[in-house]
Amino acid sequence: MILIGLHLAIFLLYFERKGSALIQDRVGANRASITGLGKKFGIPNLGIVNTLLADPIKLFTKEDFVPAGADHFLHTLAPFVALFPVLITFVVIPFGDTITIGSRTFGLQAANLNAAALYLLATIGIGVYGVALGGWASNNRWALLGGIRATAQMISYEIAMGLAIIAIIMTYGTLDLQEMVRMQGGVWFGWLPRWGIFVEPIAFILLLTAGIAESKRVPFDLPEGESELILGYMIEYSGGKQAAFMLTDLAEQALIAMLLVTFFFGGWQVPWLYRDGFHLPGGLTIAVAPLLVSIAGIVAFLVKVVMVCIFMGLIRWTLPRFRYDQLMRLGWKILVPLGLANILITAFVVVVSGGAH
Repeated sequence: MILIGLHLAIFLLYFERKGSALIQDRVGANRASITGLGKKFGIPNLGIVNTLLADPIKLFTKEDFVPAGADHFLHTLAPFVALFPVLITFVVIPFGDTITIGSRTFGLQAANLNAAALYLLATIGIGVYGVALGGWASNNRWALLGGIRATAQMISYEIAMGLAIIAIIMTYGTLDLQEMVRMQGGVWFGWLPRWGIFVEPIAFILLLTAGIAESKRVPFDLPEGESELILGYMIEYSGGKQAAFMLTDLAEQALIAMLLVTFFFGGWQVPWLYRDGFHLPGGLTIAVAPLLVSIAGIVAFLVKVVMVCIFMGLIRWTLPRFRYDQLMRLGWKILVPLGLANILITAFVVVVSGGAH
C-alpha cells in the first residue's frame, strides 16, 4: 500500500506541472528529452522526461546545504519526521476486499486494525513535528515563520478533521475501515449506491477542506507562501531533503484522497457489483468470476482516488490563497462549529433510527 501511495505521489508530481499548465493555458514542462524523436515525428512533448526523470536526478545530485548556525541533526531529521507518519498511515487503507489465489485467500489491506480510525488520527497528527522542526532548525526567520504557520494551521484543521471522522465512526458504528467500506455495498431504492457521501455530506466537506489544509496546498499554502516567505519552512533545504519535503506534500494529498474515497465513495466497492456478479437496476444479472470481482474492486479504488486527486488539483490551480486571518477564521469559527453541529445531528439520527448505518 505504501508503494501505491508513492506511485500516486509520482503521478501528482507530473500532474502538478503538466496538468497545471493545461489548466492555466500554458505549455508547461516540455524541454528535456532523451532521443528528440518526438519533435522529429511531430509528437507533442508531454513533459514526462522533464518531470519524472530530469528533475528528480537534479534534486538528488545537488549539494546538501546546511546553513551556518543551523542544528545539523534536526535539520537532517525534519524531512523524514514529516514523511514517515504519512507512509505508515497508508498501511490501514483497504484497497480491495479479498482475493483468492489457488487455495489461499488474502485480505487487500496491509494492516487490518480494529481501531484503524484512531490510528489515522494519531499518525496524521505526528506530521506537524517534521514541519515545525524544519522551520526551527534552519536558523532562518522566514523558515521559522513558515514552521509556526504550519503548526498553527495543521493543529487547527486537525480538529475539524477529527470531528468529521468522529461523525463517520458514529454513522457506521465501527473503527474498522474495511467494515466501513463493506457497509457501503448495496444500493438504496434499487439503484443508488450506499456511499457515505449521501449519508454524511457535511463530514465530506469538512474532511475535504481540512485535508487540503493538512497537506498545505492552495488555497491553504500559507506555510510555504512563495510571495512572502519565499518557500517557508523549506527555504533552507536542498537536494534530497527538499525532495523529501515535496514528496511529503504529494503523499499527503494522495492519503487524503484515499480517505475521502474510503469514507464517502464506497472505497473498493463497484456500484451494483457483488461477489457473484453485476445486479443491475431492472433485475438484470451478469455473472462475473470472483477473481475478476476482486480485481475490479482494486481498479475501482485506484480510479476513484485518481479522480479525487485531480479534483484537488483543480482546486489548487483555480482558487487564490487565503490571508492568514481568513485561514484561522475558517478553521475555528466555521469548520469546528460545523463539525460539532454535524456530530449532534448524526447522534440524533443514529438514536432515532435505532443504530448505526
